[in-house]
Amino acid sequence: MNSLMVENSDAKIGAVILAGGLARRMGGVDKGLVEVAGKPMVKYALDILTPLVHSVVINANRSIEEYQQFGVPVVSDTLTGHQGPLAGLSAGINALQCDYVVMCPCDSPFLQSELIQALIKGCIDNDTDIAVPHDGDRLQPVFCVVQRRVEVSLNTFLDAGERKIDRWFSDHTLYTLDAKAYSQSFRNINTEEERLSAESVVST
Repeated sequence: MNSLMVENSDAKIGAVILAGGLARRMGGVDKGLVEVAGKPMVKYALDILTPLVHSVVINANRSIEEYQQFGVPVVSDTLTGHQGPLAGLSAGINALQCDYVVMCPCDSPFLQSELIQALIKGCIDNDTDIAVPHDGDRLQPVFCVVQRRVEVSLNTFLDAGERKIDRWFSDHTLYTLDAKAYSQSFRNINTEEERLSAESVVST
């Protein structure tokens, strides 16, 4: 684990990779298992996160056995009906039992370790509930770090039928990271055209 992120801290850090969506724009395929340059997209996130945190889980609501083959625990939403990233975050926080939890999607093969390190450091150093990157145009809320103390408010929010990340964020202290330098991290794959474009970059 990279000590830069937890300098002067004994915090235990975990990560949840979100692979629980329906991928409607890709015909309903399981995006985390879709290959880019011969490698499942979820593996890109795993390869970046594993050296940086104490433990990783994958949040998935289907293809459970396939995801288990990556050698980390697989956790499903406790809510039915594919309720979005916050439901995955809730499942991840509960499973990881860590002081801080990194959340990121499974379909961003250009994820940069420096982004994750900066978010963790920002959340710890500023003692905020949540650290979230801003790409220069807008927040990128599915890439974030949360302090475990948000678990109660998150579950209360979800139990009330709420799902929007921005609305949940507004009830917490935020550290907003200037992440223009990490803009490639936010390049995600939603269509076959985007997959092919990403593949051409990865392969060069």
